[in-house]
Amino acid sequence: MAGHTLKIALIGNPNTGKTSVFNLLTGLNQQVGNYPGITVERKSGYCKLPDNSKGLILDLPGTYSLNASSMDENVVIELLMNKTDKDYPDVAVVVTDVENLKRNLLLYTQIKDLEIPTILVINMADRMDRKGISLDIPYLEEHLKTRIALISSRKGTGIDHLKELIVNYKDLSHEPCLNASTIDPDYFNKLRQAFPNQLLYKLWLVITQDANFGIIDMKELQGTSFTKTKPELKRLQQKETIKRYQFINDVLKVGQTIDTSGAKDLRAKLDRVLTHKVFGYVIFFGILMLIFQSIFSWSEIPMNFIDESFAWLASFTAEHIQPGKLTDLITQGIIPGIGGVVIFIPQIAFLFLFISVLEETGYMSRVVFLMDNIMKRFGLSGKSVVPLISGTACAIPAIMAARNIENWRERLITILVTPFTTCSARLPVYTILISLIIPDRYVFGIFNLQGLTLMGLYLLGFAGAILSAWVLNKILKTKYKSFFVAEMPNYKLPLFKNIGLNVLEKTKAFVYGAGKIILALSIIIWFLGSHGPGSNFDNAEEIVKKDAIERQVNPAHWEDMIAAYQLENSYIGIMGKTIEPVIRPLGYDWKIGVAIVGSFAAREVFVGTLATIYNIGSSAESEDEGTIRQRMAAEIKPATGEKVFNFATGVSLLLFYAFAMQCISTLAITKKETNSWKWPIIQLIGMSGFAYIVSLLAYQLLK
Repeated sequence: MAGHTLKIALIGNPNTGKTSVFNLLTGLNQQVGNYPGITVERKSGYCKLPDNSKGLILDLPGTYSLNASSMDENVVIELLMNKTDKDYPDVAVVVTDVENLKRNLLLYTQIKDLEIPTILVINMADRMDRKGISLDIPYLEEHLKTRIALISSRKGTGIDHLKELIVNYKDLSHEPCLNASTIDPDYFNKLRQAFPNQLLYKLWLVITQDANFGIIDMKELQGTSFTKTKPELKRLQQKETIKRYQFINDVLKVGQTIDTSGAKDLRAKLDRVLTHKVFGYVIFFGILMLIFQSIFSWSEIPMNFIDESFAWLASFTAEHIQPGKLTDLITQGIIPGIGGVVIFIPQIAFLFLFISVLEETGYMSRVVFLMDNIMKRFGLSGKSVVPLISGTACAIPAIMAARNIENWRERLITILVTPFTTCSARLPVYTILISLIIPDRYVFGIFNLQGLTLMGLYLLGFAGAILSAWVLNKILKTKYKSFFVAEMPNYKLPLFKNIGLNVLEKTKAFVYGAGKIILALSIIIWFLGSHGPGSNFDNAEEIVKKDAIERQVNPAHWEDMIAAYQLENSYIGIMGKTIEPVIRPLGYDWKIGVAIVGSFAAREVFVGTLATIYNIGSSAESEDEGTIRQRMAAEIKPATGEKVFNFATGVSLLLFYAFAMQCISTLAITKKETNSWKWPIIQLIGMSGFAYIVSLLAYQLLK
């Protein structure tokens, strides 16, 4: 075993605690996909095994069986079918829930038929006494032909035993639990004779599934004597499922005992309230209000500290490093740009904290169920709620999560409208604009006005998504709907380790993903703002001083006037002035225009871009003028002397960012998921055009 890395596939139904087991095995030693949030990509991590070898844990998407009905389930099947795959597992670990063994074991029996060494994990053992459940582990191991690890991911028990079983995976039986070929012996005998060197159950899955299985291809099976129609194959699949459940029932009659007399059905009582057709929505909106109030209240102190720290760092650097281009780059470009992202870490962390708690407790599934009634009225499936809700983290994995929607039109509509949902990248823009135009005041003594505004923007984004879905549904004329099936997991106290890992993972992904773009654009913007063509830029000092003397301007203001004049005549100033006529009706000046154009790379770039521009536009003597927020609040229009970020402009900007498609990565993932440039182009033009019109109307009415 020395030097060999075991490949371990972690498989199971949704809501069995598979992610908790993954976190216990890997801790912080995890590698997540390119994007944060819900995704169908393989998540992996390393764990140290008892014999000092290393195990690579592959956390595969949740699936109920190997009869795939969606793209995410295909990820599981394709890996288990393809021995040539670099991630093909040495051993499969199937995670089940002690309260739902009957349903969970269907997937287990199918995986056993693939003759992969398989360990059965029975999770949530800490609930057995409370639910009156007892298990005969030796009996279950004998009849399920495997070794069983009884664990509690909440208490962290049983993990060491699981690791011991993984190390000794070569001792596991490869024998299937039952002979699935008895559902039609004549058919399966023909199949075996035609492909004597192939595993029989693998052949059966190739025939019944629509996935890439590498060596075996459906073309090889077409036109042969055992080709069957789809209805015939569906009937055989149903017979197979019935046969498996009969086997599972027989095993559990002896291996599992349930005494319901001591169990208390608190779940049913909570569900009656939380999914009530009236009170359910009231409670949900109450929770949302609490979340957004807390985001502003709790994060204010750390945000102020970060903001002031970056302002001090820029000032300190300017004072203690020799003046020059490099110092200007650091103090006017890099520090303000990065500061424009880091300042929002507290708010983003709190947002992910609340979402993680709702998911861990089981409440988020109730929200999905609750919102299904609304979704159906707008031409969407209840399954569309998952992408829309997960879009509050990031639209990219949310669009990928739409793969579990079988109906193509409903899936397409979900992909197109998901970017309306307010993602975490909008949060920096929203919070800084809200803090500039909405007073930090309380309504009725308990509701913070800024928090209410933030909640309103989230609801506005969701409303934009479902109304757009209604319009698209009318245009695309969906003729049939898919049915919504969702599992209600048990209510659980949240595992703080899982929540901590989730918040850390998603916050890191946000900071690193945005940070790279911010750093690059900050350097580019600094260069474009610090250099310019022609004599106006080069001779700015001479031109401004001459004009200032003629107008008898106080010499104390000359440095700021020179810096501002140079910025206007720099490359970025010329670019901004060029687009200013288009955006002026919305209440924006050329600096805001540059920030908007830059934020098409990523929305959160908006704040960092303005921070860089305003630093370039200040003289060296005014480097200690204040934080990013203070600089934005102090910015005035030279022609009128009024604040740039007044109420009308602020509302216009908030609405623009609520509706505009300003994320190149989202357009790229839309292209990938739809396999066409047509839909992302429609998405870009439609959302941005709508955002322009709404912002124009808002500014013209409010100014």
